[in-house]
Amino acid sequence: MRILVVEPEAPLMRILERGLRAHGYEVLGAETGQHGVALASDASIRCVVLDCALPGEGADMVREQIRAQHADLPVILLTSRDAPLVDDRADFLRKPFAFEELIGRIHARTRAAGEERVTTLASGDLRLDLLARCAWREERFIDLPSREFALLEYFMRHAGRVLSRQAILADVWGYDYDAGSDSNLVDVYVRYVRNKIAQAGESPLIRTVRGEGYRFDTHTVDGVNDALGHGVIAG
Repeated sequence: MRILVVEPEAPLMRILERGLRAHGYEVLGAETGQHGVALASDASIRCVVLDCALPGEGADMVREQIRAQHADLPVILLTSRDAPLVDDRADFLRKPFAFEELIGRIHARTRAAGEERVTTLASGDLRLDLLARCAWREERFIDLPSREFALLEYFMRHAGRVLSRQAILADVWGYDYDAGSDSNLVDVYVRYVRNKIAQAGESPLIRTVRGEGYRFDTHTVDGVNDALGHGVIAG
Protein backbone atom coordinates (compact mmCIF):
# COMPACT_ATOMS: atom_id res chain seq x y z
CA MET A 1 0.00 0.00 0.00
CA ARG A 2 1.29 3.47 -0.88
CA ILE A 3 1.19 6.24 1.76
CA LEU A 4 1.79 9.94 1.11
CA VAL A 5 3.56 11.75 3.98
CA VAL A 6 3.57 15.57 3.96
CA GLU A 7 6.02 16.59 6.70
CA PRO A 8 8.23 19.75 6.78
CA GLU A 9 10.51 18.54 9.60
CA ALA A 10 13.29 16.40 8.10
CA PRO A 11 14.00 14.33 11.27
CA LEU A 12 10.34 13.43 11.69
CA MET A 13 10.02 12.69 7.98
CA ARG A 14 12.90 10.20 8.23
CA ILE A 15 11.28 8.51 11.23
CA LEU A 16 7.91 8.27 9.50
CA GLU A 17 9.37 6.97 6.24
CA ARG A 18 11.50 4.33 7.94
CA GLY A 19 8.78 3.19 10.32
CA LEU A 20 6.10 2.95 7.63
CA ARG A 21 8.39 1.03 5.31
CA ALA A 22 9.24 -1.33 8.15
CA HIS A 23 5.52 -2.11 8.40
CA GLY A 24 5.30 -2.95 4.71
CA TYR A 25 4.11 0.37 3.27
CA GLU A 26 5.50 2.19 0.26
CA VAL A 27 6.08 5.86 1.11
CA LEU A 28 6.01 9.03 -0.97
CA GLY A 29 7.41 12.00 0.97
CA ALA A 30 6.81 15.74 0.51
CA GLU A 31 8.32 18.59 2.54
CA THR A 32 5.80 21.23 1.42
CA GLY A 33 2.07 21.30 1.00
CA GLN A 34 2.18 22.05 -2.72
CA HIS A 35 4.62 19.20 -3.30
CA GLY A 36 2.20 16.98 -1.41
CA VAL A 37 -0.73 18.16 -3.53
CA ALA A 38 1.28 17.35 -6.67
CA LEU A 39 2.15 13.86 -5.43
CA ALA A 40 -1.46 13.25 -4.40
CA SER A 41 -2.36 13.06 -8.10
CA ASP A 42 -0.98 9.51 -7.98
CA ALA A 43 -4.10 7.35 -7.96
CA SER A 44 -2.26 4.51 -6.17
CA ILE A 45 -2.04 6.49 -2.89
CA ARG A 46 -4.35 4.98 -0.25
CA CYS A 47 -3.75 7.29 2.73
CA VAL A 48 -2.20 10.71 3.49
CA VAL A 49 -0.30 11.60 6.67
CA LEU A 50 -0.27 15.41 6.82
CA ASP A 51 1.44 17.59 9.44
CA CYS A 52 -0.66 20.60 10.44
CA ALA A 53 2.51 22.69 11.02
CA LEU A 54 3.17 23.46 7.37
CA PRO A 55 5.05 26.66 6.56
CA GLY A 56 3.20 29.07 4.27
CA GLU A 57 0.07 27.30 3.08
CA GLY A 58 -2.22 25.98 5.80
CA ALA A 59 -2.87 22.30 6.28
CA ASP A 60 -6.61 22.83 5.78
CA MET A 61 -6.03 24.30 2.33
CA VAL A 62 -3.65 21.50 1.40
CA ARG A 63 -6.13 18.90 2.62
CA GLU A 64 -8.92 20.43 0.53
CA GLN A 65 -6.71 20.49 -2.56
CA ILE A 66 -5.85 16.84 -2.03
CA ARG A 67 -9.54 16.03 -1.56
CA ALA A 68 -10.33 17.78 -4.82
CA GLN A 69 -8.26 15.09 -6.54
CA HIS A 70 -9.37 12.12 -4.39
CA ALA A 71 -12.63 12.86 -2.60
CA ASP A 72 -12.58 9.73 -0.44
CA LEU A 73 -8.86 9.58 0.29
CA PRO A 74 -8.28 9.11 4.07
CA VAL A 75 -6.23 11.88 5.70
CA ILE A 76 -4.47 11.65 9.07
CA LEU A 77 -3.43 15.03 10.46
CA LEU A 78 -0.50 15.32 12.87
CA THR A 79 -0.93 18.19 15.31
CA SER A 80 0.78 19.57 18.41
CA ARG A 81 -2.48 21.17 19.54
CA ASP A 82 -5.69 19.71 20.94
CA ALA A 83 -7.46 18.09 18.02
CA PRO A 84 -10.77 19.55 16.85
CA LEU A 85 -13.72 17.34 16.10
CA VAL A 86 -12.91 14.98 13.26
CA ASP A 87 -14.97 14.80 10.11
CA ASP A 88 -15.75 11.72 8.05
CA ARG A 89 -12.57 11.91 5.98
CA ALA A 90 -9.91 13.16 8.38
CA ASP A 91 -8.41 11.96 11.63
CA PHE A 92 -6.17 13.84 14.09
CA LEU A 93 -3.17 12.42 15.93
CA ARG A 94 -1.54 14.59 18.57
CA LYS A 95 2.27 14.82 18.80
CA PRO A 96 4.16 13.21 20.39
CA PHE A 97 2.56 9.86 19.58
CA ALA A 98 3.44 6.18 19.83
CA PHE A 99 4.27 4.86 16.38
CA GLU A 100 1.95 1.89 16.70
CA GLU A 101 -0.91 4.36 17.23
CA LEU A 102 -0.21 5.85 13.79
CA ILE A 103 -0.13 2.36 12.27
CA GLY A 104 -3.44 1.59 13.97
CA ARG A 105 -4.99 4.76 12.55
CA ILE A 106 -3.79 3.90 9.06
CA HIS A 107 -5.21 0.38 9.41
CA ALA A 108 -8.56 1.77 10.54
CA ARG A 109 -8.82 4.53 7.94
CA THR A 110 -7.83 2.39 4.96
CA ARG A 111 -10.11 -0.40 6.14
CA ALA A 112 -13.00 2.06 6.38
CA ALA A 113 -12.17 3.24 2.86
CA GLY A 114 -12.47 -0.32 1.56
CA GLU A 115 -8.78 -0.95 1.01
CA GLU A 116 -7.92 -4.60 0.48
CA ARG A 117 -4.80 -5.45 2.43
CA VAL A 118 -3.04 -8.24 4.25
CA THR A 119 -4.79 -8.77 7.58
CA THR A 120 -2.86 -11.78 8.89
CA LEU A 121 0.81 -12.66 9.28
CA ALA A 122 1.77 -16.29 9.83
CA SER A 123 5.00 -18.16 10.45
CA GLY A 124 4.64 -21.86 11.12
CA ASP A 125 2.14 -22.23 13.96
CA LEU A 126 2.38 -18.55 14.98
CA ARG A 127 -0.34 -16.21 13.66
CA LEU A 128 -1.00 -12.48 14.01
CA ASP A 129 -4.37 -10.88 13.27
CA LEU A 130 -3.39 -7.33 12.30
CA LEU A 131 -6.93 -5.97 12.53
CA ALA A 132 -7.94 -7.47 15.88
CA ARG A 133 -4.32 -7.06 17.14
CA CYS A 134 -4.34 -10.63 18.47
CA ALA A 135 -1.78 -13.44 18.37
CA TRP A 136 -1.96 -17.24 18.59
CA ARG A 137 0.48 -20.12 18.60
CA GLU A 138 -1.51 -23.05 17.30
CA GLU A 139 -4.66 -22.69 19.43
CA ARG A 140 -2.98 -20.89 22.33
CA PHE A 141 -3.96 -17.24 22.58
CA ILE A 142 -1.04 -14.89 23.34
CA ASP A 143 -1.81 -11.70 25.22
CA LEU A 144 0.38 -8.91 23.82
CA PRO A 145 0.07 -5.22 24.79
CA SER A 146 0.32 -2.82 21.86
CA ARG A 147 4.10 -2.28 22.00
CA GLU A 148 4.84 -6.00 22.25
CA PHE A 149 2.44 -6.70 19.38
CA ALA A 150 4.18 -4.05 17.24
CA LEU A 151 7.56 -5.58 18.05
CA LEU A 152 6.45 -9.10 17.09
CA GLU A 153 4.83 -7.79 13.89
CA TYR A 154 8.12 -6.08 13.02
CA PHE A 155 10.09 -9.28 13.60
CA MET A 156 7.70 -11.34 11.48
CA ARG A 157 7.81 -8.83 8.61
CA HIS A 158 11.62 -9.09 8.67
CA ALA A 159 11.96 -12.83 9.28
CA GLY A 160 15.45 -14.20 8.68
CA ARG A 161 17.15 -10.80 8.88
CA VAL A 162 19.44 -9.69 11.69
CA LEU A 163 17.94 -6.55 13.24
CA SER A 164 20.10 -4.23 15.32
CA ARG A 165 18.79 -2.70 18.53
CA GLN A 166 19.01 0.79 17.03
CA ALA A 167 17.02 -0.27 13.97
CA ILE A 168 14.35 -1.80 16.21
CA LEU A 169 14.16 1.38 18.31
CA ALA A 170 13.83 3.58 15.24
CA ASP A 171 11.27 1.40 13.45
CA VAL A 172 9.09 0.19 16.33
CA TRP A 173 9.33 3.05 18.85
CA GLY A 174 9.74 5.71 16.15
CA TYR A 175 8.59 9.19 17.16
CA ASP A 176 7.84 7.96 20.67
CA TYR A 177 11.50 7.03 21.26
CA ASP A 178 13.67 9.25 23.43
CA ALA A 179 17.33 8.88 22.44
CA GLY A 180 18.26 9.19 26.10
CA SER A 181 16.14 6.23 27.11
CA ASP A 182 17.50 3.08 28.72
CA SER A 183 19.70 1.26 26.20
CA ASN A 184 18.26 -2.04 27.48
CA LEU A 185 14.74 -1.11 26.37
CA VAL A 186 14.79 -3.40 23.34
CA ASP A 187 16.29 -6.28 25.33
CA VAL A 188 13.54 -6.01 27.94
CA TYR A 189 10.74 -6.04 25.37
CA VAL A 190 12.31 -8.82 23.31
CA ARG A 191 12.45 -10.92 26.47
CA TYR A 192 8.76 -10.25 27.16
CA VAL A 193 7.76 -11.28 23.63
CA ARG A 194 10.13 -14.23 23.43
CA ASN A 195 8.80 -15.73 26.67
CA LYS A 196 5.20 -15.35 25.54
CA ILE A 197 5.51 -16.85 22.07
CA ALA A 198 7.72 -19.82 23.07
CA GLN A 199 6.60 -21.65 26.19
CA ALA A 200 7.65 -25.09 27.41
CA GLY A 201 7.89 -27.56 24.54
CA GLU A 202 7.59 -24.90 21.82
CA SER A 203 10.52 -24.08 19.53
CA PRO A 204 12.13 -20.66 20.08
CA LEU A 205 11.59 -18.14 17.31
CA ILE A 206 13.55 -15.04 18.31
CA ARG A 207 17.30 -15.56 18.50
CA THR A 208 20.05 -13.28 19.79
CA VAL A 209 22.94 -12.69 17.39
CA ARG A 210 25.80 -11.67 19.66
CA GLY A 211 27.21 -8.26 18.90
CA GLU A 212 24.60 -7.57 16.22
CA GLY A 213 21.03 -7.80 17.51
CA TYR A 214 18.15 -10.23 17.02
CA ARG A 215 16.71 -12.46 14.33
CA PHE A 216 13.27 -14.01 13.93
CA ASP A 217 13.72 -17.50 12.51
CA THR A 218 11.02 -19.43 10.71
CA HIS A 219 12.73 -22.83 10.52
CA THR A 220 14.18 -24.96 13.31
CA VAL A 221 15.97 -28.29 13.34
CA ASP A 222 15.57 -30.32 16.54
CA GLY A 223 14.73 -27.10 18.35
CA VAL A 224 17.98 -25.38 17.29
CA ASN A 225 17.89 -22.60 14.70
CA ASP A 226 20.22 -22.50 11.73
CA ALA A 227 22.73 -19.68 12.24
CA LEU A 228 22.50 -18.76 8.52
CA GLY A 229 26.03 -17.43 8.70
CA HIS A 230 24.95 -14.39 10.70
CA GLY A 231 27.18 -14.85 13.72
CA VAL A 232 27.10 -16.69 17.01
CA ILE A 233 23.60 -17.54 18.15
CA ALA A 234 22.60 -17.31 21.79
CA GLY A 235 19.28 -18.44 23.23
